Amino acid sequence: MNSRRPAELARKVELAVFDIDGVMTDGRLLFTDSGEQIKAFHVRDGLGLKALMKFGIRVAVITARTSGALERRMSELGIERVMQGHQDKASALDKLLEVESVAAQAVCYTGDDLVDWPAMGRCGLKCAPADADEWIREQADFVTAKPGGRGAVREICELILSAQDKLETWRDGFR
Repeated sequence: MNSRRPAELARKVELAVFDIDGVMTDGRLLFTDSGEQIKAFHVRDGLGLKALMKFGIRVAVITARTSGALERRMSELGIERVMQGHQDKASALDKLLEVESVAAQAVCYTGDDLVDWPAMGRCGLKCAPADADEWIREQADFVTAKPGGRGAVREICELILSAQDKLETWRDGFR
């Protein structure tokens, strides 16, 4: 893990970008007999993503695979920037930065494997789930305690909210 303090980097985040398989899910690929793909998302991760958006932090997804289940879940959460089928995640990030008019240094990118690095390595805050590839974890500014698909996304959302002095305000809304 890098020596930079994650909270300092998280203060500047305007856009949080997440990979799907291995980050929002546990990375396993499940298929029905008819070939339909099944994905499991953690509800607490979803609540964290909604909190980011509530406080003006934009959320986007870049994934190499395509999935109807992903489209449905992101629609339920109100996440509009869903970039599926992007093997070249760096090019996808370039498009996203242009559309969102945001600098890479104001982006938090969360990835779990080598395919994420070309995009992740350019961003201001690099995050990885606890069970990410070892080299990716070593490059990350922040590694979650929880694995992908099991609360890692929520940890990252709370890191950003805390660094921007919004976490307690969000929690107070439920008390």
